[in-house]
Amino acid sequence: MSSLAAQAMSTRRLDLLPLHVEHAEAMAAVLSDPALHTFIGGTPHTPQALRSRYQRMTAGSPDPAVSWLNWVIRLRDESCLTGTVQATVSPSGHGPIAEIAWVVGTPWQGRGIAAEAAQGLVAWLSRQPVHTVIAHIHPEHRASAAVATAAGLTPTDEWHEGEIRWHRSLRQ
Repeated sequence: MSSLAAQAMSTRRLDLLPLHVEHAEAMAAVLSDPALHTFIGGTPHTPQALRSRYQRMTAGSPDPAVSWLNWVIRLRDESCLTGTVQATVSPSGHGPIAEIAWVVGTPWQGRGIAAEAAQGLVAWLSRQPVHTVIAHIHPEHRASAAVATAAGLTPTDEWHEGEIRWHRSLRQ
């Protein structure tokens, strides 16, 4: 599998822009609510810590068979960043698999932004050499379960580190 690169894409209301280190300051503000970490753990990053993290992320995976794909979510009408979506694409026995995740800042939650961004991401992945999309969701995180459902994923019986594995086949 050749390495994939994040490409800009648009949905009805959103622009998904490839992550750049320069997004760190704005994203530190977007992701500053400690409540965002209820299910994922940790605490909000400072702009400097997020800049360091984004430098590592944009440098890419040390494993050439794995692609780290990261986007910021820009709400066009408000011309502001609202969150992130990401996919880690890795080889598997059935073909490349993409593990996806999303986060939307508290002020923009409840507006369908995460669902629209995740749908756009899965649609983009379906045009790449990706066989399967998975997400891991805390069993009490109803909002993320709704996002996964909107993106066409369904829960499985598999658990990973206290979270339920959700799945969608892109190739039959």
